[in-house]
Amino acid sequence: MPSTPTRRILSVLPLLALLTLSASGAGAHPTFSAAPTTTGQPSPSDPPPVSASATPSGTLPVAGSPAPKSLAWYLAQVPDFPEAPPPQRVQLPKDGSAPFWFRVPTDQKVAFITIDDGGLARPPAVVDFIREAHIPVTMFLNSPAAAEHTPYFKQIEAAGGVVENHTITHTSLKGRPYAFQKHEICGAADKLEQLFGKRPTLFRPPFGNRDATTLKAAYDCGMKAVFHWTETVNEGIVRYQTPTKVVKPGEVLLMHFRPALMDDLLAALKAIHRSGLTPVLLEDYVG
Repeated sequence: MPSTPTRRILSVLPLLALLTLSASGAGAHPTFSAAPTTTGQPSPSDPPPVSASATPSGTLPVAGSPAPKSLAWYLAQVPDFPEAPPPQRVQLPKDGSAPFWFRVPTDQKVAFITIDDGGLARPPAVVDFIREAHIPVTMFLNSPAAAEHTPYFKQIEAAGGVVENHTITHTSLKGRPYAFQKHEICGAADKLEQLFGKRPTLFRPPFGNRDATTLKAAYDCGMKAVFHWTETVNEGIVRYQTPTKVVKPGEVLLMHFRPALMDDLLAALKAIHRSGLTPVLLEDYVG
């Protein structure tokens, strides 16, 4: 049946009503859309994000803690040692030749710290470290270095260290004639006695090199014993002579007057402590 104008009007009215209701509700109900893609950069007005990596763990200084590598820092790391036992002095042979030892022949739970040479470097803080931490050290000095830097070594001596003999020229003695070896040992002993008022009684041959002539010359120069070593310490690293990596009773640790001597002393103390020993003075057992 053909459509009339009235019928067309009536059919349009419901559609107009629906459009009117939709338009009137637009202000009351927000239109939601997908969140915009972000670039990962915060807005200038946004607070900075908090992350676990913003403050690296272990880097914040603790209030009142000493500055790294300061004297106080080293002192704070010195272990607490058991009290040293009363020293049992070692019996020395009397056969006209000084004994040669890698370690002191004792079963007491002690170890010995020795420092050689003296000409290369003399860190000033070492004096205070030895004094404040009560570190027992034996200094095997070359006599020219001792003569050139006497005040420094006297300060260590006043802090409890002891000066001993390490030749004049730091020349390997093994295989050299008796007269040469005696001159190196006796000449150094004479000079060290002149400088420090006490004649050395212990001797370390340069590089540990020696022969029977060395031991005879040492004895004739008044040396009661000749020492090698059982551990070396350099740049804060202890190098053991055995695979057990333990300092055993009576063992001797060797280091030198070098720039990292503070680290070497601390490393030696920690190694001795880990081994259940206490550092003591070599001269309390031999001399």
